[in-house]
Amino acid sequence: MSVRDTITEKLTAAFTPAALEVIDESHHHQGHGGWREGGETHFRVKMVSAAFAGKSRVDRHRAVNQVLDAELKGRVHALALETKAPGE
Repeated sequence: MSVRDTITEKLTAAFTPAALEVIDESHHHQGHGGWREGGETHFRVKMVSAAFAGKSRVDRHRAVNQVLDAELKGRVHALALETKAPGE
């Protein structure tokens, strides 16, 4: 399973998002720190979930980082997050 698919699966299970987009942006970072041949090192996640309602941006990001802890300690070098509650 690809890193992108693993991220999608874990976030779907943890947050039941109304919308989720996991974008591999590794090609933008070729030759920079953390980049590896084959990509899947730099990702952008755009997610809308009721689980984020009433939570600060920092709390939302901490929750996502906790779910993706293994990936962040492994192959993923950078993770940009855009997290919203429905209606935001």
